[in-house]
Amino acid sequence: MSIMASTSSGLFSILNSTTPSRYHRLFSSASTRTTSPLFISKAKSNIHNSSPNKLHKNKSIPEEATPVKLQKRIGNEKPFSNGEGRNGKSKTGRSQSAAFKSYGLQRKGNKGVIFDSKEQQVESGNLQDAAFLNAVVKVYCTHTAPNYSLPWQKQRQFTSTGSAFMIGDGKLLTNAHCVEHDTQVKVKRRGDDTKYVAKVLARGVECDIALLSVQNKEFWEGVEPLRLGHLPHLQDSVTVVGYPLGGDTISVTKGVVSRIEVTSYAHGSSDLLGIQIDAAINPGNSGGPAFNDQGECIGVAFQVYRSDDVENIGYVIPTTVVSHFLEDYQKNGRYTGFPCLGVLLQKLENPALRTCLKVPSNEGVLVRKIEPTSDASNVLKEGDVIVSFDGVRVGSEGTVPFRTNERIAFRYLISQKFAGDVAELGIIRSGTLMKVQVALNPRVNLVPYHIEGDSPSYFIVAGLVFTPLSEPLIEGESEDNLGLRLLTKARYSMARSKGEQIVILSQVLANEVNIGYEDMSNEQVLKLNGIPIKNIHHLAHLVDSCEHKYLVFEFEDHFLVVLEREAATAASTRILKDYGIPSDKSSDLTAPYAEATNDNQIVNDREFGDTPTSNSEFGFEGLLWV
Repeated sequence: MSIMASTSSGLFSILNSTTPSRYHRLFSSASTRTTSPLFISKAKSNIHNSSPNKLHKNKSIPEEATPVKLQKRIGNEKPFSNGEGRNGKSKTGRSQSAAFKSYGLQRKGNKGVIFDSKEQQVESGNLQDAAFLNAVVKVYCTHTAPNYSLPWQKQRQFTSTGSAFMIGDGKLLTNAHCVEHDTQVKVKRRGDDTKYVAKVLARGVECDIALLSVQNKEFWEGVEPLRLGHLPHLQDSVTVVGYPLGGDTISVTKGVVSRIEVTSYAHGSSDLLGIQIDAAINPGNSGGPAFNDQGECIGVAFQVYRSDDVENIGYVIPTTVVSHFLEDYQKNGRYTGFPCLGVLLQKLENPALRTCLKVPSNEGVLVRKIEPTSDASNVLKEGDVIVSFDGVRVGSEGTVPFRTNERIAFRYLISQKFAGDVAELGIIRSGTLMKVQVALNPRVNLVPYHIEGDSPSYFIVAGLVFTPLSEPLIEGESEDNLGLRLLTKARYSMARSKGEQIVILSQVLANEVNIGYEDMSNEQVLKLNGIPIKNIHHLAHLVDSCEHKYLVFEFEDHFLVVLEREAATAASTRILKDYGIPSDKSSDLTAPYAEATNDNQIVNDREFGDTPTSNSEFGFEGLLWV
């Protein structure tokens, strides 16, 4: 199956080993459904789009691949100009960058990762015997994805293959989409028939990187880990190594660095530095390393751009992003994510606009909107002009200097920070230049792109199935089933407090207690007995603690669902038994509900989950989220 992110001119696809050709059986232990060879499958789900232009993740071949249309939220994104995304537009455009110079990844005591500058020139004629090839392994993953429409169940498992490489200290790197929803991960070395069980230590969904470990010492014998290199330059040679579709042995392709910029990451729906190369990247290459001529790893292959108008556009995650992921994991013991500023910016190319805002020079970007959950909401104001970030001047097109004679998107500077870091912004407010301090934290998505944990949350009362709205749920449902109003909220609304969710009535399990409501589905519930609902846990708490005679659920346009409380409670047990449902709520809702201190910010149903933004904020190149 293929995961694609459409853009105005093409689609990115995540390259797992897929089922899309007659060779798919070489990458999957079970029979798989054949799909179009144009698309590259992803381990988690099969997504097919009829558009001739596709962006794919390079990963393993998933079994039981079922074509599904992938449509992502376009909020906080800009057009394809920045790279790949899950949708036609990148959700949060991300760039890819590569590391080109010689570096070696080593551990220095317990203080982290350092680089080693040893040189190891690799002659192209001797590549077959190059020692670093032995550090590249094949990944076999069994996936069991959640069923978002029936959240108490799992989908049928499937298998896929991808690539990974050793970085030392008993750890390997691969793509996050290669081990998404994993139930079993195994790895096999080059020239070996033994598969070793691996454990997933951390997944960076935004940066599409996963950290694996293998405990068996035999797996590491006689192999040296790869060294990480610096960011390469344009036209530098690059060699991509992995286990793609078309065979079972290691594969090597060669090309050059074509471009380095902030790119959309299809799997993470994010914008990070990325490296564009012209070397062939195929399904199954995902997670494999890209080398420079010194035998240093300059990045991780992860996606390609498919279009009738272009050829050989592949993408590599640069070592700058890889190092950020590893340092994040080492500092916190887990992946915490890339931070954001949480503002919507407008370019200031027009001289009259700059004059009106009292900006004396050709620089700066206008703050148009601020996310309520960001620290910037306490410091910045709409109408401020950001002219510098940590002393780096920001141009009127939202770019900053990058190396010699290059410029790059302003968000690149933010991606170099870690969650909780503080940045100094130079701003012009009403003609006055001032400095302000802003804390940077990961973005709070009202409708998340990925679900943390094994399964989505759900709550059932009297056959009414409630669950939070998420992008995976939207993908699994047709647009007609969800309705325009709900889709609009999903794509253009912002969270007003941390933990806020759009809770929907997914379906009604028919029973005499809910007669008259059986046909309801995918409707947002706003209130219970007059109390605004903040999230799924809050709803479960309100129902469980209710002492009123009736449970009165209020939906859009004041549509009411009224249940007699005692009858609903008595019927719930029978309904669960009749439909074979193990529990009336997901395990994460069994803990006592603790009300957040900022929950009271939501005072009415219009404010709740309803901070609208216009289509232009995501479709106009003069605007960008950071």
